[in-house]
This record gives sequence, C-alpha cells and structure tokens, in this order.
Amino acid sequence: MAAPEPGVLSSAPVPDVEWYEESEETRVPQIELLETAQEPPNPSESFCPRDCLVPVVFPGPVSQEGCCQFTCELLKHVMYQRQQLPLPYEQLKHFYRKSPQAEDMVKKKPWATTEANSRKCQQTLAELESVLSHLEVLFARTLVPRVLILLGGSVVSPKEFYELDLSRLAPNSVDQSVSTAACLRRIFRAIFMADAFSELQAPPLMGTIVMAQGHRDCGEDWFRPRLNYRVPIRGHKLTVTLSCGRPSIPVTAWEDYVWFQAPVTLKGFHE
Repeated sequence: MAAPEPGVLSSAPVPDVEWYEESEETRVPQIELLETAQEPPNPSESFCPRDCLVPVVFPGPVSQEGCCQFTCELLKHVMYQRQQLPLPYEQLKHFYRKSPQAEDMVKKKPWATTEANSRKCQQTLAELESVLSHLEVLFARTLVPRVLILLGGSVVSPKEFYELDLSRLAPNSVDQSVSTAACLRRIFRAIFMADAFSELQAPPLMGTIVMAQGHRDCGEDWFRPRLNYRVPIRGHKLTVTLSCGRPSIPVTAWEDYVWFQAPVTLKGFHE
C-alpha cells in the first residue's frame, strides 16, 4: 500500500506582526491534534471540523502580566482570523487614525460609505480596547486559570469557541520570568503549525464574548460573575494549553474560582 502523502499547511492569513517570526532561541513545540469522536453527519448542520489541542511549553515561569498579554493577543488574533476584523488589530488602529492610506480611501469611496465604515470601526475598536483594558485589571486582581473566546450563538451554545488554559503555569515574579515576546512567538508559531483555522468555512459577522475564570472574592466589578456557567460541549473548539515544565498549582486550588463574563459583546465589521 502506498504511503499517505504528507499534509500541506494551508495559506491561512497570518497577521503581519513581528512576534510571528521565530527567534533563534525559540524551538518549535510539538503540536498535538486531537480528533473528537465523530458523530453521524447531520445534513441540516454545517460542516464542523475537528477540535484542536495545541500544547505549548515554555522554558520557565511567566508573569501575570505575560499571561494577560497572551490572552489579549489571542483575542485579537481570533477576531482577525475569523474575519471579524478586516485587518489585524494594530494595523486597523493605525489605518483609521487619519493615516495617508485612510485619506486616500476616503477620496475613492462615497462619503456615506466611508462615514459608515469609520463609525463601525471606531465602535469596534472602542469596545475591544475596553475589554482589553479590563482584562488587565482582572489579571492584576486574581490568577486567571482559563479564558474562553466565544464566537456566534450564545454563551452556552456558541458556534465556535477558543480556550486558553493557563492553569498549568506556575506564577512567578517579573524579574524571574521568561520573556513575554519570546513566549508569544512560541504560542503563535504553534497555532500556525497546527493549521487550526484552515478547515473552517468563511464566517458571517458574529458577536464575540470573552469569559475568564477568577477568584470569587477578587472584587471584580466590571466582568459579571456566572456562578453556574459550564464550558460548552458543542461547536468548533481550539484549546491552547500553556505550561512551563514546573509543578503547577494543585487542581484543588481552583475550587473557589468562578467564571466571569465581559458585559460587552464585540461586534465585528466588514469594509
């Protein structure tokens, strides 16, 4: 029997930011794809690709600030990859701040169209920046073992959801932590090598909801506690698990942690 041909990575778009380039010290982690048990196909449901698990191991502990940045960058990346943003977040901010390119576009498009696009973009950026800033506050108040990014549907039954598992990371002080930039390169290199987005169909505009676990007594007043929330079991799922090769926090330590939901549903837009 002929040997199967090796898989070929698709040309899914990858934002043009510098930490996607692999540094000399960064070693590509092993990628593990886990396929869930296949149910009989239902013609009334759209194609649902395999769930994907991407484990990433860092050479040492990371700071809470680093964990927050991992979360924020994954949120930006998912919204761009799933076509809820027409450009990567940083490029979109630059483009809509009266750059020469934006002025050229204004001249080429009807005024009404340009004005509508500008309003949608400004609203999306403002809402996203609000979520990012409040994530920083949450990470400063409590350890955050898990984060969910839910797209479409509802919080209990999203069409797609993306999980960042931080529970295996041993928290440490900033001066003893691994470089956050190097960790980001490793994370996104792993996601790219896993080819996690290639089988997904082009989506419509969907709402994006952010959920995060925190200690029930952390005093958080912007994210809303969801005491009885359970992680969805249906919908396409990508899980990124982070670890640092050191003993992690015991599972029993997370018993007093509950889910918090961002009160803002991020609405994407197309130009």
